[in-house]
Amino acid sequence: MTMLPHPLTRLTDATLADGRRVDVEITGDTVTGVHPAGTLGGAREGGARESGTGTVPAAHLDLDGFLLLTAPAEPHAHLDKALSWDLIQPPMGDLGLAIDSWKRYAAEMTTEGIADRARRQALAMLQNGTTAIRCHVDVLQGDDPMRGVRALARVRDELRDLVDIELVALAGPTVPDQHVLDALDLGVDLVGGAPHLADDPDTDLRRLLALADLRAVGVDMHTDESLDGAFTLLTLAEVVRDWPEGRPATAGHCVRLGTLDPESRDSVIREIVRSDVGIVTLPITNLYLQGWGHPVSTPRGLTAVRELLDAGVRLGAGADNVRDPFNPVGRSDALETASLLVTAGHLTLDEAYAAVSDGARSVMRLPEAGVAVGAKAELLAVRGGNLSEVVADASADRFVVHAGRLVAQSSVTRQIAAPAVSPVDALTETR
Repeated sequence: MTMLPHPLTRLTDATLADGRRVDVEITGDTVTGVHPAGTLGGAREGGARESGTGTVPAAHLDLDGFLLLTAPAEPHAHLDKALSWDLIQPPMGDLGLAIDSWKRYAAEMTTEGIADRARRQALAMLQNGTTAIRCHVDVLQGDDPMRGVRALARVRDELRDLVDIELVALAGPTVPDQHVLDALDLGVDLVGGAPHLADDPDTDLRRLLALADLRAVGVDMHTDESLDGAFTLLTLAEVVRDWPEGRPATAGHCVRLGTLDPESRDSVIREIVRSDVGIVTLPITNLYLQGWGHPVSTPRGLTAVRELLDAGVRLGAGADNVRDPFNPVGRSDALETASLLVTAGHLTLDEAYAAVSDGARSVMRLPEAGVAVGAKAELLAVRGGNLSEVVADASADRFVVHAGRLVAQSSVTRQIAAPAVSPVDALTETR
């Protein structure tokens, strides 16, 4: 039987990304002290202690050999689609093929089936360290368009003590206004959509923004997810500019922005900054979906991550789809996303990890988290000595802390056969 979750009061001998070794005090869901390692002292407790009423989990974690980081947040997930690749067996291909494959499968989905896959996916992400998820959920066609919404609302409620889940109504161009409002009435938090797929993208975007404004909620739009064609990001920035401060306005994908000439791109970015629109880049999915029609010098399919960061835009990064028609692979691990941002986006290690943690949390308007006094105790400890090692190796040895409680831990046991001849013996024999 699991002893998780259980509250923590101190973490000792942890290594931070800047190389410091620290002890960390936690009170409730908040970090209340960060001290040089060895300050807190005390015996290095094991995983539990005995009491008169049975086994009690220890409130102390010894993190010697672990890097302690702000826990990742996933700013753009599709839990209702996740883990459906093997069920659908779709053809590999671009966005259009993925949409067609998904629509055929979605027509037959049940609320129970959606909830089962969504639950498994959310727990896989939690196991790897993600403690907050913003999930787009399709407003479906047919007689029961809310079955996905109900499924995700159920999963959110079931997992509320383990991971924070925020829901976005993903309303395609043919979804009636009333269905979007119905989704909000069922507990969805934000309005979303994919206006670039509409016959009139600008009109569809304005329609969805008006619905959000009517209900005084934020938006998270799939925005310009193509290498050419529709460009709606400027309209989004223009419309939300006068919204109340703090109401979230997010644009995901923004692939088209990465294809603009430098002068046009920088002009758009200035408008993004003026309106404080958060941008979410989704490397694994857009690297897969974009570029199928470009067999020579295939474009990366990413937004302008370097220029956005340098301009001070809120920039988060996520995985988007995991093992569904839009992306057949994915490990449900934010370290995979960070690694891709280094490889394909040319970000530094620090920038890449920030995009999946602090940056993602900023886009989602979550409270500050991490190893700082007053920050929320949303933490991930990964075995490794520095950020380079952790992003490269992505060790499965991890501790995950949500709201000051240990909610997941994983450990790996390895056995490697000894070489027949030791390196020293081999060197001696060749001399």
